[in-house]
Amino acid sequence: MKLLVTGGAGFIGSAVVRHIINDTDYSVVNVDKLTYAGNLESLASVSNDPCYSFEQVDICDSGELKRVFNQHQPDLVMHLAAESHVDRSIDGPGEFIQTNIVGTYTLLEQARAYWSQLQGDKKTNFRFHHISTDEVYGELPHPDDLSDEGLVLSDELNGSQEANNSKLKTKNSTPPLFTEETAYAPSSPYSASKASSDHLVRAWLRTYGFPTLLTNCSNNYGPYHFPEKLIPLMILNALEGKPLPVYGKGNQIRDWLYVEDHARALVLVATKGKIGETYNIGGHNEKQNIEVVKTICSILEELAPEKSPRHSGQTNRHSGLDPESPTGYESLIKYVTDRPGHDMRYAIDPSKIQRELGWIPQETFESGIRKTVQWYLDNQAWCQRVQDGSYQRQRLGV
Repeated sequence: MKLLVTGGAGFIGSAVVRHIINDTDYSVVNVDKLTYAGNLESLASVSNDPCYSFEQVDICDSGELKRVFNQHQPDLVMHLAAESHVDRSIDGPGEFIQTNIVGTYTLLEQARAYWSQLQGDKKTNFRFHHISTDEVYGELPHPDDLSDEGLVLSDELNGSQEANNSKLKTKNSTPPLFTEETAYAPSSPYSASKASSDHLVRAWLRTYGFPTLLTNCSNNYGPYHFPEKLIPLMILNALEGKPLPVYGKGNQIRDWLYVEDHARALVLVATKGKIGETYNIGGHNEKQNIEVVKTICSILEELAPEKSPRHSGQTNRHSGLDPESPTGYESLIKYVTDRPGHDMRYAIDPSKIQRELGWIPQETFESGIRKTVQWYLDNQAWCQRVQDGSYQRQRLGV
């Protein structure tokens, strides 16, 4: 079976490609535009495999997509190509509209045209798997905003959020989670563009009978992550003695999913999932951002003590807001102005994919974050090369 993967040189896409080549009998065609976040070095270990091929193509280019489909004759599509960084979407939403909405539309139309001319089992078994995010659902109530009676104390809830959170629980019981039935309420240009692409995919199924599946995932982390995102940014800044910028109070909650666990889930859904279904993929790892940052600092104290401010005698240079005056890497933490429209909590209920397809994550947050920190320590040269362009870890989306 041949899988066409868009965005296969990106963070999640490259993990999917490596998993396909290393752990399955399938072949893969990687279609990637190679923007700033796409890097073929992430695929160096599989690039010479006879089951792997690469096409540098923009998903907005219908002519090139038509050529790729006709030349490679894939059996299914896994669509991961997307602009994905919320801060960038605040600075420049146009790229997100173009890639995530127009690009998805263009890909859907070329895939549908290709599918329409297939015959027999090739047509019957074809499927289009669209990979999306939990951010399309908006935000869940934060434990800090719940009273003992389970009422939201914030006065900022709108109708859509109230609908999402209609079954609020108290602090002493299980807090609400995103399910496949949660209503959409995107907050950022990024999540709005992904929500739009999700709707297009479902419409192509309903209107044209085009065989689609959809997944929504929680925050990914792991090797080969471009250092604009929280975890790699914190690791690299800490190793260089730079400030660790934490938005607001750092109490935003995310559900963390190790990228290789996600890759396994995606290939499972693409090949075994039921047409027309949506599957939520989460890691069972709700953590506040500040907890994630402090965990990274703690692991670095153990694995790279020689670069710690504690070792050099330079402590608490940036974290004047912290009354406990921490030492070591934690002294680099600096609380900064929060992101506009920042969602306070995401959390996935992955029970459907566990129940129907038998997937469960293999990594805990503790095991996954340690592997991730160690990978960045072992791959400093890769980190330097991917930052040779315009992005130098500066603050975006102010």
